[in-house]
Amino acid sequence: PPRVPVERLGRELAALHSAGAPAFGRDRDGWIGAAPLDNRPCVAWPEFYAERRIGPYVRVLRERGDLSAEQAAVFTRLAARLGSVAGPPEPPARLHGDLWSGNVLWDPDGRGWLVDPAAHGGHRETDLAMLGLFGAPGLPRLLRAYQEVTPLAPGWEDRRELHQVHPLLVHAVLFGGSYLGSALDAARRYAG
Repeated sequence: PPRVPVERLGRELAALHSAGAPAFGRDRDGWIGAAPLDNRPCVAWPEFYAERRIGPYVRVLRERGDLSAEQAAVFTRLAARLGSVAGPPEPPARLHGDLWSGNVLWDPDGRGWLVDPAAHGGHRETDLAMLGLFGAPGLPRLLRAYQEVTPLAPGWEDRRELHQVHPLLVHAVLFGGSYLGSALDAARRYAG
């Protein structure tokens, strides 16, 4: 395959995130794929991630009988520890919100265009972790270009799986399969 010029996309994504958002969340709910997305604003990212991104999907999986009480407790422990494992506080970033490699289209000139957003105010590491979850081409180069514009807080690589818990839960709700096991593995890493 041709070498994809991802550096420009990395810099443009940094600019998008730097534009900021009024809060963690948005003024209206949305969708991520076919799953509803609770966007009610929160003051802090750990609260937003626990209550709007993890909790709703854990409840769906419990109600369907796909998740045991013991497994659900892993996500409860994670939610309680988010403040201590999320890294330094950051202001809300303007996120794409569903930034997997399939939502990046490349034009003939090599420019990446973002499609199918689930836009909201969130933590910028979330978009970057999502790109890594499903194998974005040239991701190391994209991340280097991103950090030239807006450096990430130390330890961001170690938090990547934390930010992948939500999309893995969404995939568990929509598609089942091994996604739930992957979400549990990621959550256990941070749940203590």
